[in-house]
Formats: sequence, structure tokens, C-alpha cells
Amino acid sequence: MRKTKPSAETQQDAQAMAKALQRPNQTKEQTKLIAQGIQKGIEQYKKQQKAKARERDKALKKAKPSHSSTPAQATPAAQGASNALPWWLLAGSWVLFGVYGVYTLIASAN
Repeated sequence: MRKTKPSAETQQDAQAMAKALQRPNQTKEQTKLIAQGIQKGIEQYKKQQKAKARERDKALKKAKPSHSSTPAQATPAAQGASNALPWWLLAGSWVLFGVYGVYTLIASAN
């Protein structure tokens, strides 16, 4: 891994935190070491957040194609079932209409 120089913002944040935590009789050298430790912590936190963001993006990319293809596959089957119901109802009504017509013919003949 290559070493990168921390940003000026990170250095300023670390220095500000170190000064806020400074104790009485603490030397400038000790404050500087504390600031370096805080700076390393900030850098490590940023790296972790970047790694989490990358993993989240990878998961979204994997989920997106499978998520979009699943409804597309389920839709034709659902449409086929929903399209069949009206046809069955139409056929059933014609059968009942025919039975009723035959029954009325037989009843009127007697």
C-alpha cells in the first residue's frame, strides 16, 4: 500500500481536538503526538466508511439486476392467470345460457 499524505482538513481537525483535550502542564510535543494519533484515527475511520460504501454499492448493483428481472418474470405468469379468468367466466355464462335455453324449450313443449 502506498502512503498518502493526510488532507489539511484532517490535520486541522486533529490539531483542534488535541488542543481541546490538552491538559495542564502538557508539552507541545505531547500535544503533537496526541494530534497525530487522532489524525490516524480519523484516517482509519474514513477508510472504513469508504469500504462500507463500496460494499453497499456492490450489493446494490448485485440486487438491482436480480430485483428487476424477478418482477419481469413473474408478470407474464400473473397476466396469464388474470387473463384466463374472464375467458372462463364468459364460457361459463354461455354454457349456463345454453342450458337455460334448452330447459325453457323443454318446459314450453310440455
